[in-house]
Amino acid sequence: MPQPPVRIVHLGLGAFHRSHQAWYTQHAPDAAEWGIAAFTGRRPAAAEALSAQDCLYTLVERSADGDSFEVIGSIVEAVDGANIARLCELVAAEETAVVTLTITEAAYGLAADGTFDGDAPGVADDLRALSAAASGEAGVPGTPLGRLVLALARRRDSGAGPIAVVSCDNLSANGEVARRAVLGLASGWGSGLAEWVGANVSFVSTSVDRITPRTTEADIAEVAEQCGYTDSSPVVAEPFRNWVLSGDFPAGRPRWEDAGAVVVADIEPYENRKLWLLNGSHSILAYAGQLRGHATVADALADPACRKAVEDFWDEAAHHLQAAGLDIPAYRKALLERFGNARIAHRLAQIAADATTKLRMRAVPVLTAERASGRTGSGAALMLAAWIDYVAATQDFQDPLAEDIHAANALEGNGRVQALLRLVSAEIADDSDIVSLVHGLCGSIAAKTATPSPL
Repeated sequence: MPQPPVRIVHLGLGAFHRSHQAWYTQHAPDAAEWGIAAFTGRRPAAAEALSAQDCLYTLVERSADGDSFEVIGSIVEAVDGANIARLCELVAAEETAVVTLTITEAAYGLAADGTFDGDAPGVADDLRALSAAASGEAGVPGTPLGRLVLALARRRDSGAGPIAVVSCDNLSANGEVARRAVLGLASGWGSGLAEWVGANVSFVSTSVDRITPRTTEADIAEVAEQCGYTDSSPVVAEPFRNWVLSGDFPAGRPRWEDAGAVVVADIEPYENRKLWLLNGSHSILAYAGQLRGHATVADALADPACRKAVEDFWDEAAHHLQAAGLDIPAYRKALLERFGNARIAHRLAQIAADATTKLRMRAVPVLTAERASGRTGSGAALMLAAWIDYVAATQDFQDPLAEDIHAANALEGNGRVQALLRLVSAEIADDSDIVSLVHGLCGSIAAKTATPSPL
């Protein structure tokens, strides 16, 4: 199929980007004008595999009734994330209008209070690297946003004009978070780069949704059998998809709304609906479900104890989702159907990563809002308690604060609970009533079923 020109640069080439933003771009009516150059994160393997098949791959839509197959061709260039020269070349090009991000929540260098943290892992090194690069010395940033700031400096120097940066990570106000992170790193460059970014870069907020489990060898074999060709990099997703965007695109964008995306003036109610109802219940199922011997979302949801924990949390969150158009009952019903699709093997271990960053946005806002309204917030507190039980039961977890979690785990009783909560939010850790509430809930959902635990 003919390739469109590169006008979108993406950081974080992974399965979700390929099932979501790449799908919307392919289905926009002006898709022939918008190609994506996608850069990997830590490893080049995904770029190498896609490049070997001209960046084409199969999207497998997996419903309860069966699979359908579609070849996606909107990604026209797949690049090793370490190839910073190519990133700078593309971002500095006048034709490039949009940079999209799926770099994970932890990659934004947020402190517990949501502000940019110059001492976060990798960030301090990037500030030094950017300062060196600005002085004409050898300086190579290592984080995705550090690399983006270097590329934006090249765009300023080229005179290519304004551009939009679109965060597609599961963060509340992700556009504002991206703006703070980029401006914080741009301060390492000096020479007015932060001022140029402030005047020329539009940070667009989004809410993204499409369950995309990890591709298995069985999926690769199925594509070969059903489609009659070999694809090393198919991606599997549920039929449901949703993309809400809010912000300006000074150099243009594809007509994503004609492919089903929704463009709104105020995105916060949609963000909270997704972060609390979908992502929040995912966190409950990830920690409570694994403690109770389950491996997938569908398995955990079929457990009455997990289902009750999810619905109790949804009841609390719904008190604070009152904006017009959200239709919370229908959204909850659709989530139960999506989560119950046993043909989508969404692994709980995949969801459990980076808890300290995720719980800060999924549990804490509902917990504090409930308590401000005179209620206990026990549904949100149970999510935190399940995580605290989970990190006591396994040493095999991924988190940017893993060392601090291990140190807190060496404590006992209320002190341990308080130390772990502090890694999520100082505000709730300083509230003795919340610490006691969470402590009292620890162990309440961890009782194992007859199914052997994978922990």
